[in-house]
Amino acid sequence: MQRDSQIFDLIQKEHQRQLHGIELIASENFVSDQVMEAMGSVLTNKYAEGLPSKRYYGGCEIVDQSEQLAIDRAKQLFGAEWVNVQPHSGAQANAAVMLAILNPGDKILGFDLSHGGHLTHGSLVNFSGKLYQPSFYGVEPETGEINWAKVREVAEREKPKLIICGASAYSRDWNYQALREAADAVGALLLADISHPAGLIATGLLNDPFEFCHIVTTTTHKTLRGPRGGMIMMRKDFENPYGLKTPKGELRMMSSLLDSGVFPGTQGGPLEHVIAAKAVAFHEALSPSYKEYTAQVQKNAQVLAKSFVDRGYKIISSGTDNHLMLIDLRSKDLTGKLAENTLIKADITINKNMVPFDDKSPFVTSGIRIGSAAVTTRGLKEQDMDRIVDYIDRVLMNHDNETILSETRKEINNWMQQFPLFSY
Repeated sequence: MQRDSQIFDLIQKEHQRQLHGIELIASENFVSDQVMEAMGSVLTNKYAEGLPSKRYYGGCEIVDQSEQLAIDRAKQLFGAEWVNVQPHSGAQANAAVMLAILNPGDKILGFDLSHGGHLTHGSLVNFSGKLYQPSFYGVEPETGEINWAKVREVAEREKPKLIICGASAYSRDWNYQALREAADAVGALLLADISHPAGLIATGLLNDPFEFCHIVTTTTHKTLRGPRGGMIMMRKDFENPYGLKTPKGELRMMSSLLDSGVFPGTQGGPLEHVIAAKAVAFHEALSPSYKEYTAQVQKNAQVLAKSFVDRGYKIISSGTDNHLMLIDLRSKDLTGKLAENTLIKADITINKNMVPFDDKSPFVTSGIRIGSAAVTTRGLKEQDMDRIVDYIDRVLMNHDNETILSETRKEINNWMQQFPLFSY
């Protein structure tokens, strides 16, 4: 068979891009060689609708074992009683949960997208805002942090059936106990989407959502450093609180409802090669070195935040507890779009991002989001974070000087050679 040189040339170019630059997108990371090996394995050939030992296809004896291994390792990693590792993404994990426990038109309460929330937490352009009635809570203008008492006030006013916590651009830890009290006050279920800080939660560096939240979803990449995918978990199974019935009329435990929300509710055959890669990532995350890694991620993020503040940048909430931070560039008279496009010329990758109470469109934005997970995987430490911020500041303050941008890019490319990636 003739080799597809066009696509493999592009893959090689992406390989070089990742090697040469500084990766600061908070939702990205670098997986290990064995995670990539599992994703590129023959398991991609197997169709396996259903659950381990309950498939609709024959020949699933081996993938039953690999998927069960992923489930068992995830349970051990998070202290969960029930796990479904089949969702193709975090968005599909959230969709499956909502399909399982909500009816179209039910009320949901989520963290405002423009304040750092996620599309699947009720955004009007997303299924979650189109199928359900969303309301939102946000951060305080003065502090950039969530006021938990106000969340309860919104819950008591709106009386949602589901409260969602978690974010894509919020740098502080979550008060899950206060959110559970708000949920209990109105008879709502509480869903924690821990897609971003999952790795730091698994290693005990942040508050444990499983103690208070009925259901937990996550992606398996980002700080978990696995393949791109999703997962749904519960610390303990429980009878569904709404008396939801199957077409046959019987009541189900919540785990059964959630399994059905994934398949056949929102997906067909699971990606068994990706599930095997999830199992590999969970195995890595159970090692002592991974706990050291997440601690370094947190330290690096805190040094990054301080370095930005020392140079006059405004960090929303004035710092970070996790792996990311949101920077308001209006005090520097810059837009997020300009910053993203300029930094890429120096091989520094970030993403533009809305900031709370933004006066610009989502396509321009007033902010940027920075994360420490990928550079920490690469081996950078605290002393390197100040150098990164120096590069960012130099580029942004000289965004119209192509000579400085080119010189900075060469410096970065040379520096990154000290931090190799991959074994090939």
